[in-house]
Amino acid sequence: MFAVFTRARKAALVALSALVLASCDVGIGGGGPSIDTSAPVPVALLVPRGSAQPGDAILAVSLENAARLAIADLQGVKIDLRVYDTAGDAGTAATVASQAVDEGARIILGPVYAESANAAGLAVRNRNVNVLSFSNNPSIAGGNVFILGPTFENTAARMASYAARQGKRNTVVVYSTDLAGTAGRDAFQAAANRAGGRVASSVPFELSQQSVIAAIPRIKDAVASAGADSIFLTANTAGALPLMSQLLPEAGVAPGQVQYMGLTRWDIPSQTLELPGVQGGWFALPDPNKAAVFNSRYAAAYGGAPHPIGGLAYDGIAAIGALVGAGKADALTGGALTQGAGFQGVGGIFRLNGDGTNSRGLAVATIQNKQVVVIDPAPTTFSGAGL
Repeated sequence: MFAVFTRARKAALVALSALVLASCDVGIGGGGPSIDTSAPVPVALLVPRGSAQPGDAILAVSLENAARLAIADLQGVKIDLRVYDTAGDAGTAATVASQAVDEGARIILGPVYAESANAAGLAVRNRNVNVLSFSNNPSIAGGNVFILGPTFENTAARMASYAARQGKRNTVVVYSTDLAGTAGRDAFQAAANRAGGRVASSVPFELSQQSVIAAIPRIKDAVASAGADSIFLTANTAGALPLMSQLLPEAGVAPGQVQYMGLTRWDIPSQTLELPGVQGGWFALPDPNKAAVFNSRYAAAYGGAPHPIGGLAYDGIAAIGALVGAGKADALTGGALTQGAGFQGVGGIFRLNGDGTNSRGLAVATIQNKQVVVIDPAPTTFSGAGL
């Protein structure tokens, strides 16, 4: 998996039983069990508890807490949540996925890492059970495995379509040569083509200070020779973005002359907002108002902030609860999970696609005076959303 870790206001929070964004027209399609929607639905939650990787223990707790918070919000739907520990290991994930189905699970929520999610999916592929993993790696999606994590394809599509609408159609892509960087480059190339834009040039760099410095004159030359009106940066705030956003303006490629755009969030950590080079840049993020409501409710319930991807467990329960609430026996089949209207999650609308990937409604933001300012709100429906 790559780039996943770089996550009651009563009148505002809609009951999860009504979180399908339009009427459920759920037909039989794709694999999945038949369920009794009048009885508690057994749901297995696979979390990386027991892993030796730093942070996995906190992540496991956050995912379980978010799932239980979602269950408490359900109206007219009962979920029998059963938690299984994977230790962050693919073999263990496969074993406990099979165990969960043996013990009656009708759908699996999790696990986190791509290898583990793939293993869990393979283990229950012939058991007629779908897996809603927390991974964001589209290479494992398909068959009975769906990914809930935010993908580069979502972000790239949002940025490319917004840029095209603003007249920014001639872009230089600056990407790191690792898996995340090349995936981000490819995602933006495809998105720009669909949006009517053009990638004029692509400039690679390795993940080292020396390589970033050496790339600056090449980026400047690429922008000048192509007459580019924008630069798309795959770098993140924990990597090359701080140095790159400093050196590019110093080299004469200033944000006021060329629009900077990012693949990753530029507001995390908050210190990034202080950097002169990111002022005026564009990046995508989940609906900040909805995310703030979830974070506040989570803190009130559990005394602290959720893990950055903890809300994915809430999203998974939201989708399951909404479909079960429609009262149809095929609620957990592939055809039901991929109904086109989508669901409402902690960061806005999302839907599961037939190929196992997801689409998410994202806002576009910029940084002005060291503050995040939303310049294009997240869509509230998928019809005409321009995602």
